[in-house]
Amino acid sequence: MKLLAGNANLPLASAIADYLDVPLTRAQVRRFADNEIFATIDENVRGEDVFIIQSTSAPANDHLMELLICMDALRRASARRITAVLPYFGYARQDRKTGGRTPISAKLVANLITTAGADRVLTMELHAGQIQGFFDIPTDNLFITNTMERDIRQNYKTDDLMIVSPDVGGVVRARALANRLGADLAIVDKRRERAGESEVMNIIGDVSGRACILFDDIVDSAGTLCNAAAAMMEKGAASVSAYVAHGVLSGGAFDRVDKSALKELVVSNSIDHADRFTTSSKVRCVTVAPLIGEAIRRIANEESVSKLFD
Repeated sequence: MKLLAGNANLPLASAIADYLDVPLTRAQVRRFADNEIFATIDENVRGEDVFIIQSTSAPANDHLMELLICMDALRRASARRITAVLPYFGYARQDRKTGGRTPISAKLVANLITTAGADRVLTMELHAGQIQGFFDIPTDNLFITNTMERDIRQNYKTDDLMIVSPDVGGVVRARALANRLGADLAIVDKRRERAGESEVMNIIGDVSGRACILFDDIVDSAGTLCNAAAAMMEKGAASVSAYVAHGVLSGGAFDRVDKSALKELVVSNSIDHADRFTTSSKVRCVTVAPLIGEAIRRIANEESVSKLFD
């Protein structure tokens, strides 16, 4: 097995390498003066089973091109099998046509990854499960539920918990966590009365006196989470926290969370914000290196990945 890391999330790649006790493959991914990306693999990979670890997070286009170019380099270096390990799959929110003459960019990115030379894809918490079908190669979608469950049990009393889905589309994900914790489930119903006006939040379920935990796959601007937390506090919730798989946290998201009614926001390290985690008063990170590392080990050994979630 060989592990290759792009520049998107080197701390996570190093942690995965430590878990597997496999050194990262020597490689260079750099830019020319005009910002063209160039990659060279500095050791032999002929006949090897290579896993390239690269989140396609911001700047998404640069990190996506790094991934594609590295896979092309591996393919031309006669790697036996190339697995694209995408802790965070960018463009996943563009998974359907939202109007006339609009793209399905998630499918386009899937085609690019396959054409560049990937034989297999390993990713985590896809925004929509059907994105797996966008790939014409084997694709494993890891779930972060077990990782978040362990952290919740370590930091919260489970007898008064209520798991909350921030929208109707995330109910299945939130229910899975609620079932594992033996907790009740609530749903946030949000809508805009008029274009340009703030969202109106209705809470389906009695959150009064409960320790509420919002559970979602992606937090970007954090506006919805902060509004939902305020609405639940108005309904009498004892506290509101949020657990989210991918902390995109663009723009002023960190400051917005720090000033919000949220007790804390817990995200994984699928996207590298190491410099901001140490300065934020409310945003905390849990590692997914053991989860991804174990999935890589199982794929390399031709073992079941789904057994991780039994």
